Amino acid sequence: MTTVLELREVSKVYGTGPAQVNALRRVSLSVRGGELVAVMGPSGSGKSSLLTIAGSLEEPTDGQVLVLGADLSHLSANDQAKLRRRLIGYVFQDFNLLAGFTALENVTVPLELDGTSARAAHATGMKALAELGIAGRADHFPDEMSGGERQRVAIARAVVGDRRLLLADEPTGALDSVNAEAVMSLMLAICRRGVAGVVVTHDTRMASCADRVVFLQDGQVVDQARASSGPDSLLAPGAQR
Repeated sequence: MTTVLELREVSKVYGTGPAQVNALRRVSLSVRGGELVAVMGPSGSGKSSLLTIAGSLEEPTDGQVLVLGADLSHLSANDQAKLRRRLIGYVFQDFNLLAGFTALENVTVPLELDGTSARAAHATGMKALAELGIAGRADHFPDEMSGGERQRVAIARAVVGDRRLLLADEPTGALDSVNAEAVMSLMLAICRRGVAGVVVTHDTRMASCADRVVFLQDGQVVDQARASSGPDSLLAPGAQR
């Protein structure tokens, strides 16, 4: 499959002098279409910085970020915004839905911002909700839905249209175990359609659903594991590196 996301020797520094923080230190990572990669590590290890830089919400201090071969540093701010709307989807732990919008309206917002007609956006949004088994809640507002339903809406918004990269920051952190497992299964199924996925998580059960686990510590990739004899092998001692 095509490499969708590539980080080349990416570093990120916040602040200067005594207050300087090296959030990422020469991190390299590539993710292909169809692959779900879990990123784990202690608090402050650089996981969130990696995700925001991968999605062009922040610029690296050094290094390159490429999405489908396009070097983000060579794009104008306007072109980066277009790339985010068209190719990159985000899923947040707290859902980040617009309270005054219905489920369908939340999903169609990025499409309409990108110039899609309301009629076409409606049809595409309904298809995305249906694929996630939540079309029946299309006219409901976020506070009328359960946590699992809201996260499904958030995922639908993240993958609606022709998104190629799915980034998720602790997407199951606010869910019970049943809904958490369902959300991870959905994300894995979406990646199997050719989307590249990166999920930040502290939950080893959720990470075991991924194709590969990348471990960060002090802003550096310190280890990686790939499935060899089942998902539990990812986090077992002696897993294939």
